[in-house]
Amino acid sequence: MVAGPDAVLNALRVDTISAACRSVAKTGTLIWLARKRAFDLLFDGDPDAVRTAMRETIEDSWLLDVNVVAAENRRKKLIVADMDSTIIGCECIDELADMAGLKPKVAAITERAMRGEIDFPAALRERVLLLKGLPLERLGRVYAERVRLTPGARALTATMRAHGGHSILVSGGFDFFTSRVAADAGFDENQGNRLLDDGQKLSGEVATPILGREAKLAALEEATARLGLSPNDTLAIGDGANDLDMILKAGLGIAYHAKPVVAAAASAAISHGDLTAVLYLQGYRQEDIVKP
Repeated sequence: MVAGPDAVLNALRVDTISAACRSVAKTGTLIWLARKRAFDLLFDGDPDAVRTAMRETIEDSWLLDVNVVAAENRRKKLIVADMDSTIIGCECIDELADMAGLKPKVAAITERAMRGEIDFPAALRERVLLLKGLPLERLGRVYAERVRLTPGARALTATMRAHGGHSILVSGGFDFFTSRVAADAGFDENQGNRLLDDGQKLSGEVATPILGREAKLAALEEATARLGLSPNDTLAIGDGANDLDMILKAGLGIAYHAKPVVAAAASAAISHGDLTAVLYLQGYRQEDIVKP
C-alpha cells in the first residue's frame, strides 16, 4: 500500500484496509516501509480476492495505490523503463511539435498510439514527417526547457544499483533524449529511435528498424539472458501500449500513471505515487532509499 505525495495513511485508513484484507484472507504482520506513506500487509489467501477487496474499500480521494506482490524475490536485479511520461513528465515528440506549432495535431496521434488504438511504427513515422524542417537546435531547447525527471527517478536507479541492480532506459522516443535522460537519471544503458537530419534540420524521417513494442520486449529478454537472470528477477515499467509486452513478461510489471489498456493488464499499477513507489513495491524501506 503506497500513498501518493499529497496523501497520508492515517490510522483509520490503515484499519479500514486491514479489515478488508481480513474479510477474505488470513492476515499477518503489518510492516511500515515509510511512516504514513507505505506499508506491507502480509496475508495467506487468494491474491485476486485480496486485491479486489482492498481496492473496493478505499475511496478515490485517499489517493492510494493497492497492489499485491509475492513475498519471495521482491527485490529485482534488472529494471527496464519507458522514458516519456514515465521517467520524465512529458512526451518529447509532442514538445518538438510545439516548437513547430503542431502540438495539438501530433499530441492527438501520440495519445492514440499510447492507448493502442493505432500501429506505433506508423504513428511514429507520421509524426516525424510533420517535424520535417525543424532546426536541430530545437532538440536542445526542448531538453533544456521542458524535459524534467519524474520525482524519485534518481532514487530508483541509485537504490537498485546499491543493491546490485542494473537499469536500462528503453524508449520509442529518440536517442537524443534517451542518452541525456539516462545520464541524468542514472541508468546504466539506454536505447531509442534515431531522428535523421541533413546537418541543420530534421529530414522528416526516422532510422529503421523502429524501436517499438517488440523491441522493448527484446531489450528485456536480451538483458535478462546477458546478465544471467531469470524473468522473475526483472521489473518493467511504462505507461503506454507499446510497453505492454515487456510489462507482461517481467517478473514485476508496473503500469505507471498509465493508459487504461496498460493499467488493466499489468500485475501492478501506480496511479498516485511517484517513482519511489517502485521501491516500496520491492519491499525497500524509507531508510534503504539512496538520495543521490
